[in-house]
Amino acid sequence: MAGAALPLVILFARIIETTLETIRTVYVSKGHKYLASGIGVIKVGIWLLSTGLVLTNLTNIWGIIAYIAGYGIGTLLGMEIEERITIGNVIVRIICPQDPATLIGQLRSLGYGITRIDGSGGFASAVAILLMIVPRSELSRLRELLIRDYPDLLFTIEDIRSMKDDAQIFYRKEKKGIWRFFGQ
Repeated sequence: MAGAALPLVILFARIIETTLETIRTVYVSKGHKYLASGIGVIKVGIWLLSTGLVLTNLTNIWGIIAYIAGYGIGTLLGMEIEERITIGNVIVRIICPQDPATLIGQLRSLGYGITRIDGSGGFASAVAILLMIVPRSELSRLRELLIRDYPDLLFTIEDIRSMKDDAQIFYRKEKKGIWRFFGQ
């Protein structure tokens, strides 16, 4: 390959390979071992191609630059895609320094199951801690609601690696099949 073709092939191969690696890591962390291993096989094939092209053309500085740039671009693209992959569940903790009755009613009407724990905080005499296990496919809707209607509340979100298989955590119809892997 001559001219600009080699660096472009290296760049696109590296973008695809790094994007796949980022997505594969998500599936590994969620326990989807077969999907992760299938993506890994494709990723390694592309890695061999891109790395081989660079190593056999070390005098092509644009090829080396393309390899490095592809890694950065692929990481960004992979992270963007990861945000849209909606498999699994998250735990949401909401810390309420005031009475959370209105918030609880609103969230229950939308199908969210909630557990309330009363406690005390360092800067408030009493707080309510609301715990919810939420499908990732519902997370953006919940975040929008909390930010829009309750901007002063503190909330945290964490991924859940595994949980009881048949637990009903959300009381609305969830997506089935391949569509559950992608948002909205």
